[in-house]
Amino acid sequence: KPCPLCDEAKEVLEPYKRRFILQEVDIALPENSVWYDKYKYDIPVFHLNGKFLMKHRVDIPKFEERLRKLELQRE
Repeated sequence: KPCPLCDEAKEVLEPYKRRFILQEVDIALPENSVWYDKYKYDIPVFHLNGKFLMKHRVDIPKFEERLRKLELQRE
């Protein structure tokens, strides 16, 4: 912290917050060293349902497509 890119991403994702659970991971914490080693130059990073989705900025069309697919699988 601070992470302006993370704050921006959370704002962009705000309209979708009822459709998924946002879990933030602070990669600077010692227990998250695996994530730090993998993504230290690429924050923010987004995984959806445990799979890598995007990094740096929110790609709304990509996010909506993957979210829609997950929702259809649950029905």
